[in-house]
Amino acid sequence: MALPVCTTVRQLFRFIQISSFPRRSLCSGVCAKNKVHPHRVFSGIQPTGVPHLGNYLGALENWVALQNQYPTVLYSIVDLHSITQPQDPMQLRSNILDLTASLLACGIDPEKAVLFQQSQVSEHAELSWILGCMTSMPRLRHLPQWKMKSKQKSEGSVGLFTYPVLQAADILLYQSTHVPVGEDQVQHLELAQDLARIFNNRYGDLFPEPRTLLSSTRKVKSLRDPSAKMSKSDPQTMATITITDSPEDIALKIRRAVTDFTSEVTFDPETRPGVSNLLLIHAAMAAISVEDAVSQARGLDTGAYKKLVSEAVIQRLAPIRQEIGKLRAEPAYLQGLLAQGRVKARELAAPVLAEVRHRVGFC
Repeated sequence: MALPVCTTVRQLFRFIQISSFPRRSLCSGVCAKNKVHPHRVFSGIQPTGVPHLGNYLGALENWVALQNQYPTVLYSIVDLHSITQPQDPMQLRSNILDLTASLLACGIDPEKAVLFQQSQVSEHAELSWILGCMTSMPRLRHLPQWKMKSKQKSEGSVGLFTYPVLQAADILLYQSTHVPVGEDQVQHLELAQDLARIFNNRYGDLFPEPRTLLSSTRKVKSLRDPSAKMSKSDPQTMATITITDSPEDIALKIRRAVTDFTSEVTFDPETRPGVSNLLLIHAAMAAISVEDAVSQARGLDTGAYKKLVSEAVIQRLAPIRQEIGKLRAEPAYLQGLLAQGRVKARELAAPVLAEVRHRVGFC
């Protein structure tokens, strides 16, 4: 049923004039709860299977560090987000367990962080609908996710269009104060901040405005096209190293990595992106500085240096690959951990959504 025109205009006026609205003091026990946990981190990752080297260095290493730095940390396998593109149900189930095993093997500790499957916590979808009713279509059209993917597909689904609202709901549902993101996701986090302000001004303070935790880790580039990010969807199999690749596959992919015609190893991302990408990978996997990696490469041509890089990657990933294999052999254990995570996540989410429902007028 359509809203009366007067109501729509009033809502639009409120959105435009939001900064001038007086804040009403409706803060309840849910708000007080947020003061008990002033620092709460939330992040999510789509279940596209086993992560690649770029995921590991760009996000997962940081996730492991954050669980030791903040009192409350939540990591979600965001399967609701994954179905904005068609998915095979059996493959999706397998991908969820692959990712769960990978996160555990990389160092995510369920005793320190709440690890859970997004779709198992129904509060995400309900809060997304409520926030979607406070979001304008022009606001969503200008976000990078829609502009990029809708062009690739000529048109996009409603789910793809409203994807950032669900992202905002994921964050706000837990009254998150900090969100680790890459630079390409900053605009989406700004939407979450805007929606926190809109809700708070309309219904009273409830949501903190989440702050960005920009990752300082280096971005890993494609081994076949160093101008692009490493991606699981890259059609060139030699372009991407997954964290379960065998030592032989890792050595082969690095050996075939695109460099240039200069044999000396130097760090110059602008003019020598391929060689510079290898130096960044070497430095990250060997836990040394880029300067130290250049120093170790002194006297080696790029062919010999690739062997050094391969050794560092193989040595770092070997225990992770072995642990993933062990965990994947126990699907019931992985499902049990996700079930425990669901209970913990709902303990935090349910009171917040109940308060939202009350303030909106549903109960």
